[in-house]
Amino acid sequence: MGKHDVNVLTAVISTAGEAPRELTGKIEHGTPAFWQTNFALFAAGFATFALLYCVQPLMPLFSADFGVSAAGASLALSLTTGLLAVTMLVAGGLSEAWGRKPIMVASLLLSAVLTVICAMVPHWPTLLVMRALMGIALSGLPAVAMAYVGEEMHPRSLGHAMGLYVGGTGLGGMAGRLLTGVITDVWGWRSAVLVIGVLGVLSAAILWRCLPPSRHFVKRELRVVPLVRAFGTHLRDGILPLLFVEAFLLMGSFVTVYNYVGYRLIAAPFSLNQTKIGLIFAVYLFGVVSSAWAGSLSAKVGRRVVLPATLMLMFVGTAITLSNQLWVIVFGVAVLTIGFFGTHSVASAWVGARAQVSKAQASSLYLFAYYLGSSVVGSLGGVFWSLRGWHGVVAMACALLLLAIGIAGWLYRLPSREGRAVVLAK
Repeated sequence: MGKHDVNVLTAVISTAGEAPRELTGKIEHGTPAFWQTNFALFAAGFATFALLYCVQPLMPLFSADFGVSAAGASLALSLTTGLLAVTMLVAGGLSEAWGRKPIMVASLLLSAVLTVICAMVPHWPTLLVMRALMGIALSGLPAVAMAYVGEEMHPRSLGHAMGLYVGGTGLGGMAGRLLTGVITDVWGWRSAVLVIGVLGVLSAAILWRCLPPSRHFVKRELRVVPLVRAFGTHLRDGILPLLFVEAFLLMGSFVTVYNYVGYRLIAAPFSLNQTKIGLIFAVYLFGVVSSAWAGSLSAKVGRRVVLPATLMLMFVGTAITLSNQLWVIVFGVAVLTIGFFGTHSVASAWVGARAQVSKAQASSLYLFAYYLGSSVVGSLGGVFWSLRGWHGVVAMACALLLLAIGIAGWLYRLPSREGRAVVLAK
């Protein structure tokens, strides 16, 4: 059908001569409300990824300090993302009853406090328990944030807003890894985790102070049957389940590379310290740019065109890391990161535009698959690392990405429907 993007109501607006009632008061790009809202959401995305992934560069140290294998050390991340994935399905429903903003603020604040506690616990099992609890606590933010954007942003501004939010997650992922690496070399990994926890508390304060209350959210009583029915509706959709599978594949392959590249670079012949490994993760800055760029590009050429292109970037970047030259490995990680954030920005905005009802549940299903990929595939990568080293990790990630590219090609050929009662996207 051509270009498919968030501006799905253009024909209706131009025909009626005025904005439909459901668009009245929506936040549009270029207004003070847009930048205030996105500042708050950017801070939330920043903190989410910083808190979640600050342990990723520390995995080799966990192996050394606590005497666990690479796959065992990955549990510090995989337990968090696994429980995050499951409890996120419930968190979206709770936000329907309790409101979007209160759930997001409480979720971020509690997660930050648990991260501070992680910096102080003496034993590996206790640290894993704290990280597991953090996954449960953090579940109230990502899916609800996507639903908030879908409800409060004007369709013309949805792609841009989602790109900025995803960009915040990119910067948070970089800061979590970079700051952790630098501080670890100076004061140790516990101090590094403590600093990330404090940054999370400050981000929660920004979210509470700057995020406008929902204006287009209608509070509903929490009932299990309608919640399950909403999930069923989304799973029977012609496109949404494919986007959920894409989320699993793109996040699983991405996290696998990031989980174990530290093991490769800390060993000979590279023998890098934590600061230098952390500096490599500065390529996350490319993710901040590429997420917003991909959101804008999809408005011009369509999501179904941009999605396979960004997945191809991920595949090429992953394959490049097979090189034995450090600068080529860093370049490959950068290409992978650009492709990942572009893909996530496009796919998540597509889910928000596609789901016309129960947006929080649609977002929850997308992010359930997204973080389940991080948990399951991220730990499975440790097995491939133990069996075949870096070649095994790359082979697994590339196989998943080839499957994701095939699904993107299928999505390209499917008919589109971004709304039910309105003229569709251009």
